[in-house]
Formats: sequence, structure tokens, C-alpha cells
Amino acid sequence: MKKSIFVLMTIFLLTGLYSPRVYGGGFDVNKGSDGLLEEKAVRLEAVSGGLPSDGGELYQGIDVSQWQGYIDFSRVYASGVRVVYVRAGEGSAYTDPFWERNFANAKAAGLKVGAYYFVTAKTESQARQQAHRFASLLEGKALDCRPAMDFEVTKGLSDEEYRQVAAVFLQSLREYTGKDVLIYSDISNARRLDSSFSNVPLWVAEYGVNEVENPYFWKSWAGWQYTDNGRVAGINGAVDRDYFTSTVFLNDTSACPSPGEAPPAQTVNHVYTVRWGDTLWGISQRFHTTVAALAADNHIANPNRIYVGERLNIETSEIYTDQPEVLRYTIRPGDTLWGIAQRYHTTVSRLVADNDIRTPNLIYAGQVIKIIN
Repeated sequence: MKKSIFVLMTIFLLTGLYSPRVYGGGFDVNKGSDGLLEEKAVRLEAVSGGLPSDGGELYQGIDVSQWQGYIDFSRVYASGVRVVYVRAGEGSAYTDPFWERNFANAKAAGLKVGAYYFVTAKTESQARQQAHRFASLLEGKALDCRPAMDFEVTKGLSDEEYRQVAAVFLQSLREYTGKDVLIYSDISNARRLDSSFSNVPLWVAEYGVNEVENPYFWKSWAGWQYTDNGRVAGINGAVDRDYFTSTVFLNDTSACPSPGEAPPAQTVNHVYTVRWGDTLWGISQRFHTTVAALAADNHIANPNRIYVGERLNIETSEIYTDQPEVLRYTIRPGDTLWGIAQRYHTTVSRLVADNDIRTPNLIYAGQVIKIIN
């Protein structure tokens, strides 16, 4: 009986005889290479054992960052998408180079806009610093949706440490912005939290399923990121697709205030191993120090001569000790290393070094390279 009902529902969906209560469209449907519609249906009502939405209308959404490049948000809106979350930045000091453009253009297109921050903090001090930095990027901007914490880089943290860092980031963000907040998480990390977080709505990532698995501490979801390989008009390539409920919308959509002065940070020693293609100037920029300081601290007589494998002691603020973001990029026909470097705000020499490319003018379609920010 269940199988027969599913078959009938699929026929109704593909023929347009039925549509679920999703504001702005419904299922994620793409036109395939054969001209037929490919159904990528996501069942919106969770069955026994799964986590349901928190009720009401469902809004089609996407979340974007620099990796989507230039976006035509007018076409995105026309496709039925109504909510967009934009990455503002990550870690101690990185601002998404498309943040300002994406935010302004999405608002101008009539979309409900929120922002998220990729957290890399390992201590409570770093959590406060990164919350302050996120709030600084939000200053003067009128958010439609709750600002979200995206905390996925948890290597080396115990469950208790993970909970402490997350709690401090969320509380600090509330204090700096005066706004209600949102947690973005996959199922495994959500289960590392506890019931003290259940008062913060959950935007959960889970792909290839018909229902959201129960993360233990929430009774419902406010957002569901159901694929990282969606297609939307106005965006070249893949994009994360989401469903959101009205819970993500802010009651107070006034401009975010200034967060004031940044909290004090401790000074720490960091050990860095020189890689091929590194320069002392480049390392100094990454760790927010100077060539002179690096040379003095490491007894380097000639700053223009450092060696692969050499270990440098770097004294820097605690907020600058987080790890860089790594993207896997697949070469497409017509790509050049120079073009890729320009798009992702890096250099040809950095791409060559990180990928052990012997001939920079010779890359192949289908080749996968690392891009490290």
C-alpha cells in the first residue's frame, strides 16, 4: 500500500497535479541533458523516528559563499527561492570576498537574507573574538534572518570543549548583535551538543534522505540543508539547497549595531613548517606579523632565503592560530591557473606549490586541485 501511494504521489508531483506546501516552489527539479525533468524530491513530512519541521510554511532556500562566484539573484528569486544565507567570513580574520556583494544583491532582489560564520575557534577566548568579528561584519546591515553559527572544524576538541566554545560563541553573538541566533550543524556534531542548546533553533545538514535523522536534543528543525549539489537559475555550478521555516525570520530587522571594542586576546607561540612556494613575507601576512619579527625570532640572517621543512616559531595573537579553509576544485574546460587564482583570491605560485604542479601552463579538465585560504 505504501509503495502504491508513493508511486501515485510521484506521478502527481511530476505532472503538476499536486504540490506540497512549500513557499516559492516545491521540490528541487532540474532539467536533465535529455530534456526531461529529473525529480529530486525530498519528503517534507518526517515519518516515525525522524525529526519534523517546526510547522507552518516551508520556504525554498540556498546558502552561498565565494565558491559560487557571481550570482544573479534576480534569476534566483524568479526560480522560486525565497531565503538565502550568505557567508560573511570565517576564523580569526577571513572575510568572504563576495560577502558585501552577495548581501546587497540578494536584498535588492527581494530575498529574505541571513548570514552565517564559519567558526574555527578552539578556546572560549577565540570564540568571543570570532563572534565579535562576525558582529563587526554585520554592523549596519538589516538582517531578515537569524545570524547562524557554522561550527564544523572540531578536530582536537573533546565534546565538553566543543560545547563550551559553541555556547560562548552563541552567547557573545547575541550580546554583540542583539539578535536571536541559529545553529547550523550536521547530525553528528548536533549530537555532541546537549539539551542546553535546544532553545536555539537548528538548521541541520543531511543529504540523500527522505527525513531528518533525530539529533536527540531538538524536537524539530527550522532549516534543512538537503543537498550540497543543487542547481538554481542564476548560479553557475552546484549550490547548497535548503528548506526553511518562518522560525529563522527575525522579528527585529533593524540594522545590527556596532559590537564595540574587540575583547582582549592572549599571545601564543605557533610553530609553522615552511612549504614549497612559501616566502617570509607571505607567512607574515598569514599570521599578522612582520618579516622583521619572524627573522629576529628565528635568527634568519637572509629573509629572502628559507627552506622547505624549516620550522619557524611565530609569536602571534591567539585569534590568528586557526587553520585555513581547503577547497577541492575540479578543473573545467577553458580553465587556467591564473583564472582560478583570480576567482578564489589566491596566487598561481600558491596553487602550484599546494598541488605539486610541475607545468603551470598544463592542467587538465577533470583534474582536482586544492585551494587553500
